Amino acid sequence: MKIFCLTQRNQTTFVIGFVLCLCVLTLSSLSFAQKTHYFKPIKYYYTYDAKHEPVLTLAPGDTLITTTRDAFSNKISKEDQKASELIHMPKVNDQTGPFYVEGAEPGDTLVLHLISVQPNRDFAVSAHIPNFGVLSGETYTALLTNPLPEKTYIWKLDLERNVGRLPLPNSKIKEIEIPLHPFLGTVGVAPNYGEAVLSLTPAEHGGNMDCVETKTGTTLYFPVSVKGALFMLGDGHAAQGDGEICGTGLECSMEVTVEVGLIKGKSIHWPRFEDDEHIMVAASTRPVIDAFRSAHVELINWLVSDYGFDRWEALQLVSQVGTSRIGNVVDPKYTVVAKFPKKYLPPQ
Repeated sequence: MKIFCLTQRNQTTFVIGFVLCLCVLTLSSLSFAQKTHYFKPIKYYYTYDAKHEPVLTLAPGDTLITTTRDAFSNKISKEDQKASELIHMPKVNDQTGPFYVEGAEPGDTLVLHLISVQPNRDFAVSAHIPNFGVLSGETYTALLTNPLPEKTYIWKLDLERNVGRLPLPNSKIKEIEIPLHPFLGTVGVAPNYGEAVLSLTPAEHGGNMDCVETKTGTTLYFPVSVKGALFMLGDGHAAQGDGEICGTGLECSMEVTVEVGLIKGKSIHWPRFEDDEHIMVAASTRPVIDAFRSAHVELINWLVSDYGFDRWEALQLVSQVGTSRIGNVVDPKYTVVAKFPKKYLPPQ
């Protein structure tokens, strides 16, 4: 009897030890498989193009920590510097990447969870540039008025208080202070059909959407059109109003931490976003009404395919509780974000 009890105890001890060993091995393999990559860019791209050589290969589940330059290539830091003299097309909106994602193939959906998007310096740059901006004549819409007078504004950033300050010497208020809400103005994947798209232009692949929603805590979904997806990011803004009316936000270099994911066999048409409160779609085209239409069609399709809504009941519900924002009305294509409150989604 004593021998039996001892043997049973030893068996139990062995089983417990074996299970613990398996757990350690499993955790070790997971930590080995899911890596954190620190990438310091030394070269930047100004187009989204499948022909660009990947700078790093990532696996689904990996985390990337990297930096971005501002839209002016970090060349402007003083008010007496002019963007028109220092920045020349097509070299605007420097992009970090591209990053190759293992297993990503056309017809899949790339997932980028923005763990952190934060300024890494204490100033941001905004500018009024001749023949650029929605209230000025530009390439696509000529006006019989003088070009916008050029002016550079340097905003001081207080990162501890999360505010930006700007002197207004010619105004009664003399100085303004606004809250910061850092985000990526430009993020996306290589486009379809072998296209090379300027990093100034948004489209189905993402790109220069200038959406304030691409911030810390948001998960982004992009249609994969080429093997490896080849995502890039850049054009950080410390803050920006809807539409980016003057053509620039508070342009600032950033430190970005992003977790990479992949949904196999799921195809989407436009970039989708998700945060704690909304599911969202960003569509980009001209005129702005067509961007609005495209974003809402994709949003309704999402509600039908993933959340079990009837198509016409989804239309009715979006019509009553949906909201929308304008990302930009200054780029070669305009961007509209359609939003649906998650509190009206069915339990998952």
